[in-house]
Amino acid sequence: MLRYSINLLLLLSFVGIVAQNKPIDTKPKDSVEYKQSYGIRAGIDLSRPITGLLDENYTGFEIVADYRLTQKLYIAAELGNEKKTKQEDLFNFTTSGSYIKLGVDNNTYANWYGEQNSIFLGGRLAFSTFEQTLNDYQYFNSNRYWSPDGFANGSSTPETFSGLNAAWIEAVFGTKVELFANIFVGASIRLGFLLSEKEDERFPNLWIPGFNKVTDDSKFGVGYNYSISYFLPLYKKKNKVKENIEESNQNEE
Repeated sequence: MLRYSINLLLLLSFVGIVAQNKPIDTKPKDSVEYKQSYGIRAGIDLSRPITGLLDENYTGFEIVADYRLTQKLYIAAELGNEKKTKQEDLFNFTTSGSYIKLGVDNNTYANWYGEQNSIFLGGRLAFSTFEQTLNDYQYFNSNRYWSPDGFANGSSTPETFSGLNAAWIEAVFGTKVELFANIFVGASIRLGFLLSEKEDERFPNLWIPGFNKVTDDSKFGVGYNYSISYFLPLYKKKNKVKENIEESNQNEE
């Protein structure tokens, strides 16, 4: 019995010596690998139905979607339809048509592990096809003797100008936040620059679906959207995050 006890003590002593001689790595690893979800996120723009409820002269609907390519880069698209009636000083017109916007978004927000929020900068190439209807108009006349209360009536018979189109580019700044599991709410502002347009010689393009108001002295347009979307995860991919640890030694005098 004594021999077994002595052998056990020698074995424990040997293990302790080996453990003490083995170097202990107190530095954390310089990289961490974990998986993030990749897939399609699709939803609708809430601002257009709300605007339609508040303004009887407007109806609109837009589908928003993006697909994650890398940890920060997304392919993004918007597809919509709008119809708007406007009353100007001398005429009333209605514009209706569809548009599509394609581009990319780059997420500039550094998420914690498990988060999928984004603050992004992006760009779009957009194209719209539409028609305009001149509902009625009046003649401008500086001599108000015969019509002191208004301008002389021109026509109240609607005239439609179809086959119109426009193309533009957009700079996009926005954010998307995961409100619940895979449910995201987002908002963005957009600055568009009109590249080309086809208009009828008898009536200019004054409002373009997806681009908004058009003026003679500017090719810029401003837009926005507020979206709610659902993320459909398709697969997971490992991402490597490098952590640089700087060590500094301070000497006390």
